Amino acid sequence: MMASQGPWRFQRALILGGARSGKSRFAEQLAETLPAPRLYLATAEAGDAEMAARIAHHQARRGDAWHTREEPLELAACIRAAQGRYGVILVDCLTLWLGNLLGQGFDSREVEEAGRELAGVVAASATPLILVSNEVGWGIVPDNPLARLFRDQAGRLHQRLANVVDLVVMVMAGLPMVLKSSGAKE
Repeated sequence: MMASQGPWRFQRALILGGARSGKSRFAEQLAETLPAPRLYLATAEAGDAEMAARIAHHQARRGDAWHTREEPLELAACIRAAQGRYGVILVDCLTLWLGNLLGQGFDSREVEEAGRELAGVVAASATPLILVSNEVGWGIVPDNPLARLFRDQAGRLHQRLANVVDLVVMVMAGLPMVLKSSGAKE
């Protein structure tokens, strides 16, 4: 069953944007049009005071209408386990998840495999699913191998996921721009 949101219908959505672009808020607004309960899968870890403040801000903005689960590594398994238990699952954010994998020492092959597994779980999701990620490929070429690996893996993951979702939206300056909408209403 496709979810109806504004001018779009979707089962799976990918929301992209830069830092502080409004992508998370847009994704939350999209999710809030779906029935409760809603699950927020957070990939961020509060490694310092600034990140802890960001996490607290996001939690306060969502309020009590959301269930939150922090899952920095086992994202595919967590989505799989949540199927059928929620009106919508929102994952924020995939680039933090990639950074977590690389920070745990995953090599390029292991990251690719994790991305393929995630795409398979997303493609099979019976529960409406919204994925949020940073578009990082528009900047300068990073000056070190790890940063280049991260950028390249994010781009590959976004392409893989864009192929299996119904809706892809780029958010810039708080404005959503539809890149793909295979369930558009007439």
